[in-house]
Amino acid sequence: MSTTGKQNGLVKWIDTRLPIFTLLDHSVGSGYPTPRNLNYFWNFGSLAGVVLVVMILSGLFLAMNYTAHVDLAFNSVERIMRDVNGGWMIRYIHVNGASMFFIVVYIHIFRGLYYGSYKAPRELLWILGVVLLLLMMATAFMGYVLPWGQMSFWGATVITNLFSAFPIVGEHIVTLLWGGFSVDNPTLNRFFALHFLLPFVIVGVVILHIAALHQFGSNNPLGIDAKSDKDKIPFHPYYTVKDLFGIGIFAIVFAFFVFFAPNFFGEPDNYIPANPMQTPPHIVPEWYFLPFYAILRSIPDKLGGVLAMFAAIGVLAVLPWLDTSKIRSTKFRPVYFWFFWLLVLDCFVLGWAGGKPAEGIYVVISRIATAYYFLHFLVVLPLLGKLETPKPLPSSIAAAVLGSGAAPAGARMEKP
Repeated sequence: MSTTGKQNGLVKWIDTRLPIFTLLDHSVGSGYPTPRNLNYFWNFGSLAGVVLVVMILSGLFLAMNYTAHVDLAFNSVERIMRDVNGGWMIRYIHVNGASMFFIVVYIHIFRGLYYGSYKAPRELLWILGVVLLLLMMATAFMGYVLPWGQMSFWGATVITNLFSAFPIVGEHIVTLLWGGFSVDNPTLNRFFALHFLLPFVIVGVVILHIAALHQFGSNNPLGIDAKSDKDKIPFHPYYTVKDLFGIGIFAIVFAFFVFFAPNFFGEPDNYIPANPMQTPPHIVPEWYFLPFYAILRSIPDKLGGVLAMFAAIGVLAVLPWLDTSKIRSTKFRPVYFWFFWLLVLDCFVLGWAGGKPAEGIYVVISRIATAYYFLHFLVVLPLLGKLETPKPLPSSIAAAVLGSGAAPAGARMEKP
């Protein structure tokens, strides 16, 4: 039941003229009915929103003290670490926040894959999520260049050069990204401006993502639609409390990396100032790009590798039409259950191989893992949907949650 009728005078006066409180109530309050069986994997959507806010705020404070110039950028970052009050903590929050953001989003994506959250009628919700992933990757890549260390410079050189593989327009794209004929001061200025802008674009797409979510409501672990009021409970207070608990646990993990292992996810070479005359022995991107980097290097042709890397993300966008099964949740698909966990293992293998030199057995492993990645989406999913015999679905969410003979939702226990 909505609580908007219990507002005090001032809140009611504001809400009558600007219904912001009613909107909040319908979006994340008691006026938003939610499936009653959501588990803690549904926390990761709200966690991603929290990390996005943390990243924007910490980025704003860092931008106040950062200088986007090739002669000053590295030293300005060191000044933030040493001379700015609390600067070391803000930078470690921002740097580790990027890794936390990708961890949360990757878990969020695999949850969607496991429970079939990409299936009708939530296809557009899923596609907006893929767009968010692309925007995150672009923002993170440009942010990684800003410290202007060795890995920043050479990572920017290698990744931007990939666009030269495209015929006719490739060289023009690279020149546009560089702002000249090599990675230099114009490149750094462009990346800084875009790194500052893109988070606000992400906020806009997140708003669309949430609007699409509210159109049909959240999916649930059973993958069946809520059919009656017994299948639903208000988002507040039940899931707000659950989300706050998840945020508390997440904050502890986040704080551990910020205060006790701030460089755990980083590369030591990035604490060396950028030197165009000295190439690092092993150029690797940040860990959250490694699976895609492995796919890129597994193809012997440069253009083929670039296309395969982008296709690895693009295939996710068409996933709702590749999976031919009518059953959403993997809980009722005994055969696909094993293929799902094989995909998870495959992604870890790609990440591991992406961090190794592109030679010998590592190339072979990358090619095998890349082949299975695409086979999973393009062959396994379409075939399994037609060949697999799923388990029977429960009649309703309430029946599965309460069980036979269980008291109905909201019933009170009376003393004899």
